[in-house]
Amino acid sequence: MKRVLITGACGSIGKQLAKRLLDDGEKVCVFDNNEDGLFNLKNEFSQFSKNLRVFLGDIRDEKRLIQAFNNVEEVYHCAALKHVELNEYNPFEAMQTNVIGTNNVVSAAIKNNVKKVLITSSDKAVNPSSLMGTTKLLAEKLAISANNQTGDNDVNIGCVRFGNVWNTNGSVGRIFRNQIINNKDITVTDKNMSRFFISIKDAVDLCIESCRDLIGGEIFISDMGAATIGHLANEFSKHNKKIKVVETGLKAGEKLYEELFTDVESTRTYVYQNMYVIIPDSLDPNNSRLDRLNKKYKVNKPIGEALRSDSVIAKKIDMSNMVKDIIDGS
Repeated sequence: MKRVLITGACGSIGKQLAKRLLDDGEKVCVFDNNEDGLFNLKNEFSQFSKNLRVFLGDIRDEKRLIQAFNNVEEVYHCAALKHVELNEYNPFEAMQTNVIGTNNVVSAAIKNNVKKVLITSSDKAVNPSSLMGTTKLLAEKLAISANNQTGDNDVNIGCVRFGNVWNTNGSVGRIFRNQIINNKDITVTDKNMSRFFISIKDAVDLCIESCRDLIGGEIFISDMGAATIGHLANEFSKHNKKIKVVETGLKAGEKLYEELFTDVESTRTYVYQNMYVIIPDSLDPNNSRLDRLNKKYKVNKPIGEALRSDSVIAKKIDMSNMVKDIIDGS
């Protein structure tokens, strides 16, 4: 039985991750600045009261993190500001949470000798056009390079990258669902825009599997499928013949496609089980992790090219069942 802490535990992924770990018999500490969310989470998980501890706090406060991380063996860092447009107009707040907050998490983990730290990131960190993506890229860089700073402490830090997590708070699926329920036209910025999608379950699986395999310095990415927003909107419109799909133009920070990894990263990206793993290029040559990373992941040739959501090699997904599930409230 491990003692695990989750930041951002009131969010869609953090909450499901907490539930999975509690089901597995782990001792789980939930950390969030959402008082009502923590109160509701504690009541919802009352059957796990012996293995659940609740921390009200903010990742911007390193001292509070140091207190919360005491005797913790693994940290899943899910807390973040994630909405692209809001981040564009509130840049300092985004930096305070996504960059400085992540640095605080890493620093608190090192000071408490936490064995494993997994930072949740986004495909928007790849060649970012938005402020949110830029802050996520910086957070990744901070996390990976921190493996050079752990000294004699056995603290191993890595990242996972998600695409668009399906049916989460503020996700495109929920927005489209609300529009058709209220007989409003479905609004898309550009029908040709493409995105990678991952379910909450698969996102949680990726976190747990990545933390299990983590050596230190890796970026783990699920083999996600992609679809255009126009195709997704058309699937939703089938459930309300009265509405139409309307293009509104790109919002601040948006781009037409996303990438799971860049051309440069692809030269050190390998297929491992059901995921991609990017081996770091920023570790000190004398870092003892390098040999273990190479032996574990360099079994096959590197991918060798970027993977974009609009690429012919990107795995396509059938959105019809996913749309039906969200319409039915699943």
